[in-house]
Amino acid sequence: MSSLHDLSIQAEQLAKPYCAAFDAVAEVCTSKVLAAFKRHRVSDAMFAGTTGYGYDDLGRETLEKVYADIFGAESALVRLDFVNGTHAIACALFAALAPGDLLVSLTGSPYDTLRGVIGLGSEPKWGSLSFYGVKYAELNILNHSDTITQNAELIRSAKAVYLQRSRGYSDRRALSVAEIADCAAQVKRLNPSAIVIIDNCYGEFIEDREPTSAGADIIAGSLIKNPGGGLAPRGGYVAGRADLVSRAAERLTVPGIGGECGATLGQNRLLFQGLFNAPHVTAQALKTAAFAAALFELLGYTVSPRYCDHRRDIIQTIELGSPELLRRFCKGLQAGSPVDSFAAPEPWAMPGYDCDVIMAAGAFVQGASIELSADAPLREPYRVFLQGGLTYESGKHGILSAAAELLS
Repeated sequence: MSSLHDLSIQAEQLAKPYCAAFDAVAEVCTSKVLAAFKRHRVSDAMFAGTTGYGYDDLGRETLEKVYADIFGAESALVRLDFVNGTHAIACALFAALAPGDLLVSLTGSPYDTLRGVIGLGSEPKWGSLSFYGVKYAELNILNHSDTITQNAELIRSAKAVYLQRSRGYSDRRALSVAEIADCAAQVKRLNPSAIVIIDNCYGEFIEDREPTSAGADIIAGSLIKNPGGGLAPRGGYVAGRADLVSRAAERLTVPGIGGECGATLGQNRLLFQGLFNAPHVTAQALKTAAFAAALFELLGYTVSPRYCDHRRDIIQTIELGSPELLRRFCKGLQAGSPVDSFAAPEPWAMPGYDCDVIMAAGAFVQGASIELSADAPLREPYRVFLQGGLTYESGKHGILSAAAELLS
């Protein structure tokens, strides 16, 4: 076999023609971000932040207008108070649903941590949608046997439909914005009042428009993924129809208060600057993923997507085939990270998952998926989920470190 150095050069040459498309999208999205910053007169005075109740926080209010503008939404809620993306998505779901309503997932079983929110399993968790009497059904429009039109009666009886844009911990591909637009249009033809909810995690700035510009009523995601640009210290967002965003705010805080409170504690600058960086950083993550796909394909592993495939999220999967290889991959990736490079990742029972998960994340922000990281549930086929890379150069270094550990 060729040396890792030679394979690296070959992988870079294979991926390089496809990276130009990532830069082109980043340029379009950066123009949108700049235009929104200028339109809403972003100024240094907005970076100070507030304490206590956080009333009349000009920076927070302007940031939310900027997000709504960029995402083609009526309104947005951008808060440090969201503990993760699942929290933001849960608020969007509770904003759309009431006791007795039916939620239909169109992309099969949702991401692991969202199962508890919905109340799936033998004993629904206290406070879940199921606990409050919301009914649930699922289709999988990506397996070509379940279609929206074939299940017209189910769609007509739904209060809301849900789509997960990224692949999550599954082997399915991610959805494009065009596919989301088509699904939303089909749903609305059958049920004009149905609310279309999108888990937008890992998908922001992959394309030159977001689902709220393509028929989705409400979307949600995490600030320590794509839109935070590697600078947001925590948080999430909800964007879409003004009435739904208002309800999500009242789920986040309390009815009658909603989005009027929420101190930003001097973090506004990081949120603005992270959003400014986000299109470029997302392109760097995509370049890292394409390089990883090419390299590990050359090494004989099954990867998805391939380096030459159209990408719809930042996630790259590599099928390693055994728990030991998962450990070694994560160990190598951690060793190639700027933070905690000396640590040796071990599987553990992460909250919200039904099996042990191993994670490599030598990140400046704990758990930030836009920084180079990898995680894997310890279940067959022992597939690692790789994402992020603040810069292509550092991402490439980390990938090569993981490959070297496997080859050692």
